[in-house]
Amino acid sequence: MKKIVINAMAKINLGLDVLRRRENGYHDVKMIMQTVNIYDTLEFEKRDDEQIVIKVDAMELPTDENNLIYKATKLLFDQKGVTEGVDITLTKRIPIAAGMAGGSTDAAAALVGINRLFELGFSVEELKEIGVKIGADVPYCIEGGTALSEGIGEILTKLPDAPDCFVVVAKPEISVSTKYVYENLHANELKYHPDIDGMVEAIKKQDLDGVCSRMENVLETVTETKYPIISEIKNLLKEAGAENALMSGSGPTVFAIFKEEEVAKEALEKVVASGLAKQSFVTVFAKDTQIQV
Repeated sequence: MKKIVINAMAKINLGLDVLRRRENGYHDVKMIMQTVNIYDTLEFEKRDDEQIVIKVDAMELPTDENNLIYKATKLLFDQKGVTEGVDITLTKRIPIAAGMAGGSTDAAAALVGINRLFELGFSVEELKEIGVKIGADVPYCIEGGTALSEGIGEILTKLPDAPDCFVVVAKPEISVSTKYVYENLHANELKYHPDIDGMVEAIKKQDLDGVCSRMENVLETVTETKYPIISEIKNLLKEAGAENALMSGSGPTVFAIFKEEEVAKEALEKVVASGLAKQSFVTVFAKDTQIQV
């Protein structure tokens, strides 16, 4: 095998709670993670030399050791003593710095792709253990689907597929630093905490109304305050018929749940016409997304 192609799926957070800040600066979280059918494509091809060469179609992304794809590849090469090289071509579709795990899912795809292309023999669990060294979302991005995420994000409990629906995703023309959001979140002073356990039960019962009524994200207390455009997009989507709308991750991407595809498409048109979002999509929840190792 000299060449393979892997799709790296984006995620949204149907619910996101932060329980506490650890002494080491990390935060304990409790989240419902969900992959959506928006993805980057990574193409891996062996080289005759020992270089790791990354090519991307997004000018703002680094292609050196600061790229998470490079870090993932180097970790596997170093562990197994690989002396070959690889060309990795990234076609970017997931919005950048958007709260949709774009960097983490690309790193996850790199771990799986390199493992397969070079026949390194890592198991899924081993790749997850390596992945958490790159980012807390990487283990989930390897697994995909619907999951409860705890700890710093690395403790995963697979859930049944979330109820079918249509999702409008809208990313405004701003980028948000996850580091900034968590540094400015006062976890011990939060006045409410999302009902994550209730959402888990609603997912198990295939109760879409129960899921939507529990959609909350405590990080909105930081990002939405700093960037009011997030509230504008949420309100527009709700007025356009969404069951509910929420910021994903640390933002600034907003997503909204719809029961009918036609209503979702009409809402997308309203978002586009408003000029509030730089990138917008109608999509669905992606299921059975674990990348085969």
